[in-house]
Amino acid sequence: MPDDIDRISPTLRPAGRTSMRQRWAELLFLHWPIPAETLRPLIPDALEIDAFDGVAYVGLVPFTMTGIRYSWAPPVPGTSRFHEVNVRTYVHYRGRDPGVWFFSLDAANALAVRVARRFWGLRYHFARMSLTRGPEGIAYRSDRLWPGPAPAGCDLAYQPEGTPRASAPGTLEHFLAERYILYTTHRGRLLSGRVHHPPYPLQPARVLHLEESLTAAADVPRPIGVDPLAHYASEVRVRVYPLRPVG
Repeated sequence: MPDDIDRISPTLRPAGRTSMRQRWAELLFLHWPIPAETLRPLIPDALEIDAFDGVAYVGLVPFTMTGIRYSWAPPVPGTSRFHEVNVRTYVHYRGRDPGVWFFSLDAANALAVRVARRFWGLRYHFARMSLTRGPEGIAYRSDRLWPGPAPAGCDLAYQPEGTPRASAPGTLEHFLAERYILYTTHRGRLLSGRVHHPPYPLQPARVLHLEESLTAAADVPRPIGVDPLAHYASEVRVRVYPLRPVG
C-alpha cells in the first residue's frame, strides 16, 4: 500500500532509556473494516484516522502480559503477569508517526488499572479474565468489573494455523499489527509513547467462537455479521519508553 506515511522508522529502536520491559504472549489480532467517518467523532481532533487503501479498521486484541518490570527495579510480586484485551483503531499525527488509539483496555490486575488510569490517562478497566489452551485451540474470556460501562466482555476461542512469519511492509497484516506508537490524552494534553520489539511472528488464526460486547461498550459500531480478519502471534519481548507530549 503506497502512501506518504513513513511506516518503517517507528519500527526501529528509539534512542533513550526504556522505562519498562514486558513480554506479550498468546496475542490474537481480530480486525473489522469500518468507515473512517464512523470513527472520526471518537478520536481527538489532533489525530487523523489511519486507513489502508481508504479503509479504516477496528481491532479487538486479547493477550497475556508477562515479565513486567520497571527497567530500574525487579518485578513486583503479583503484578508481573496478567491477561489483557483492548479495543483499538489506528491513527497518525499530521501525516507521520502512525500508531494506536485505544478505546478501552481491560486487564486482570487492579493495581495496573489504577496506575494506568491515573498517571497515563489510558482507559483501563479491571476485569476477571481467563485463558486456557487445549488440543482444539485457545479459549479466552473476559468480564469487566469496574469502572463501567459494564457489563462488558468477550468470550472467544480460536486455533492458530499455518507457519509463523514476519509480515512484509506494505501489506495489510503489517499495517494492522506492526504498531509501535500509542496515543493518549491526559490532563488536556495529547501524549504519545513508544514501544520496541522484534516483528510479530504472525500466523493465520481460525476463530471457533466469538461473543463480545467490548466494542459496543466503547461506542464503536463494529460491523455485525462480518467475520473478522484473525492473526495470532506467540510472543514478543517488549521495551516500553516514557510518554511524551505530542507536537
